[in-house]
Amino acid sequence: MHGVTPATDTALPPPSVLKAFQLTGRPEPLEGGQGQSVRVGDVVLKPAGDSADVEWTARLMDGLQERRGFRVPRFLRSVNGGYVVEGWAATRFVMGEPGPAGRWDSLLAAGRAFHEALRDVPRPGRLDVHEHPWAVADRVAWGETTTEVPAQVERLVTRLQAFRAPVDARAQLIHGDLTGNVLFAPGHAPAIIDFSPYWRPVAYADAIVVVDGLLYHEVGARLVDSAVPGAEGAQMLLRALIFRLVALGVLAGSGGALAEEEWIRFTRVSQFVAERIGG
Repeated sequence: MHGVTPATDTALPPPSVLKAFQLTGRPEPLEGGQGQSVRVGDVVLKPAGDSADVEWTARLMDGLQERRGFRVPRFLRSVNGGYVVEGWAATRFVMGEPGPAGRWDSLLAAGRAFHEALRDVPRPGRLDVHEHPWAVADRVAWGETTTEVPAQVERLVTRLQAFRAPVDARAQLIHGDLTGNVLFAPGHAPAIIDFSPYWRPVAYADAIVVVDGLLYHEVGARLVDSAVPGAEGAQMLLRALIFRLVALGVLAGSGGALAEEEWIRFTRVSQFVAERIGG
């Protein structure tokens, strides 16, 4: 379960937002995510970002309620009928605790059930207007654009891109950030939160999870073999690694640098992926 953090610098929704969503009680900041979410009773409020994205996501999640193999949060409409009020969106609180350690197979299975439910969803035009660091990094990973990153990152990305080969896999709507956004609760299907939409093969979503495991959770080759096997799996792993690396580079800025511990992680995993491909 998300816990309450004592942080005092989290922005709180004003009373007018609580009233619009028909909520009473004192907002309590929540741990996790980007430290911007607050809980009021059984409802979580967070800054909405792009209202059009929230409206689209809310309708999408509404259609995924009661599906087998996973849970998703239900967005609340305000008294005015919209899903965003003064820059805030609200969802029902979802029981569960994050953390993939010891749960990798369950996390991946939940992700695949989620993606199967999204299999026939048309490509949303909203994806074309996304310019946040992760959207840019995703396009770089697939050879669709370039961007400015620190010199050390650029050199490593260039080396990795040399291993990139075409893949023949069906693209669809995926969640590109599952690792920390699947919650586990005894007796309940895993809950998938904080939807990060991309139009890519499902195996790419799996590969992002595996790369996160290689970078930050000391997973071994067994997870790689089971989640992203074979030559195509290695290509997905490569793209997922470039995705994570470029996103950090964009956040650091072209004149910046990665923290030393991050650089060590990425060079280690880059060597693993290169060997996986056969370089």
